[in-house]
Amino acid sequence: MLHKALQDAVAKTKANIARFGDQFPHVSKDDVYLLNDNTDWTDGFWSGMLWLSYEQTGDEVFRDAAVRTVESFRKRMQNNVVLDHHDIGFLYSLSAKAQWMIESDESARALTLEAADCLMKRWRPKSQLIQAWGREGDEVSGGRIIIDCLMNLPLLFWASKQTGDNRYVDAAMEHLEKSRRFLVRGDDSSYHTFYFDQETGEAIRGGTAQGYADGSTWTRGQAWGVYGFALAYVNTGNAVYQETAIRMARHFLERLPEDGVVYWDFNAPINEDTKRDSSASAITVCGIHELLKGLAENHPDRSWLQEGLNRSMEGLIKHYATIGKPDAEGLLERGSYSVRGDNSPDDYMIWGDYYYMEALMRLTKGHKGYWYE
Repeated sequence: MLHKALQDAVAKTKANIARFGDQFPHVSKDDVYLLNDNTDWTDGFWSGMLWLSYEQTGDEVFRDAAVRTVESFRKRMQNNVVLDHHDIGFLYSLSAKAQWMIESDESARALTLEAADCLMKRWRPKSQLIQAWGREGDEVSGGRIIIDCLMNLPLLFWASKQTGDNRYVDAAMEHLEKSRRFLVRGDDSSYHTFYFDQETGEAIRGGTAQGYADGSTWTRGQAWGVYGFALAYVNTGNAVYQETAIRMARHFLERLPEDGVVYWDFNAPINEDTKRDSSASAITVCGIHELLKGLAENHPDRSWLQEGLNRSMEGLIKHYATIGKPDAEGLLERGSYSVRGDNSPDDYMIWGDYYYMEALMRLTKGHKGYWYE
């Protein structure tokens, strides 16, 4: 089942090279991907799918397309095109850093280090956090972190190892600890976002931009937490982050619907119209796989984590993958970008497709993604 699903995913990715040209997919409308000129936070995921496909097949068609995306990211950096946000790791880990990891290309390494410097521009020394959105001093977003940023921190850990410069890892560690203390609730659910005083760093309140309510648990946010803290453990060796990821995974898996793929928010009222988020389940599969790599065979959490991974992956492949639909542009149906904002609430999501492909590569090849070396 896994090998068939991966073969289908690679074939669709190859077909999309001609469809997308030099543009980048974001989300879909009427089953057709909306494209942009490398101006969105999601554009690295297409690059990552091309690199994964190249590693799986050795087909130069994928490599050539992937290299073209890296060149596009180089121009984006040179021209500073929509880079004033925290999602730099999503953009450059899966494009330039992937090329460095696969080919040891020095220009790709240099570009990835530029990206780490770009992300460091979001570091706010007074409040000791990486500001998610908005300009420095912004009254609404200035003291805000969001759980998604956990997936951008590996770029800083990598940069510190590459250069020996501790400022990257110091910032990552401060932000990581703030995220653990304030985004993860006592019952192992999570806030999407948290606000801090910009001058003192004092905690103010939790909230959401994507979830059902400030106190609810947006499932993709919980997924970012599972995977993000699993990667934090890899980068730090600190068992508290492994424990945090396991606790968040338990909260996630205990709330799986019958078909194994989550709704968009764990606290949203459930009826026949409630939206799913297949991308949240795909992200969590990757995070659990990473967790399992660090657990002993006799670890008490191993069996239920493995069972939850298997159930989630089976649900994605059997009920949400576009296997059997050869002309489909997306790999996973029923992803949600923003149900709250009525923005692509039930469509293909390029990050859902990426994490689904990464999960398939993990489970069939032992791949680990492009988040760390």
